[in-house]
Amino acid sequence: MKANKKQKQLIHVNAANRDTKEEWVQWATNDNSKISTNDLTFAQANMILKQMGLKTVPMATEDLAHTWGKFDKNNQQHKAILSLLRQIKWTTNHPRFGQVSDITRFGAWLQSDKSPVNKALLKMSPDETSKTIIALEGILKSLYK
Repeated sequence: MKANKKQKQLIHVNAANRDTKEEWVQWATNDNSKISTNDLTFAQANMILKQMGLKTVPMATEDLAHTWGKFDKNNQQHKAILSLLRQIKWTTNHPRFGQVSDITRFGAWLQSDKSPVNKALLKMSPDETSKTIIALEGILKSLYK
């Protein structure tokens, strides 16, 4: 997950100058070609804040993976996604229902660069949801080659 606005602001305000900020980014990413706070992940930005002696920024509820994977049980596209998650074996044990689709893993995948649409499932349009379904079908095909 990318660094959020609050983290970027704190780094910009508390870095002595632009060069110092760029050095912090290079240090956290371990890549000398990256100099922008836009290149930071959430964890890397918090690592910089901690090294600066500042309080780290907690992850907002809407940014958590299990929140991104929440679905509407009445939406047919969402039901298709749940089915695909079971078929590609992205499941977890539930004390009451046994094996269920792993919503947290799916949400983390939606947040990653591998997802065609970087949005929470409930915020996607039908077209964006279709793209997600096609990508999951691609994963399923690659599993059974």
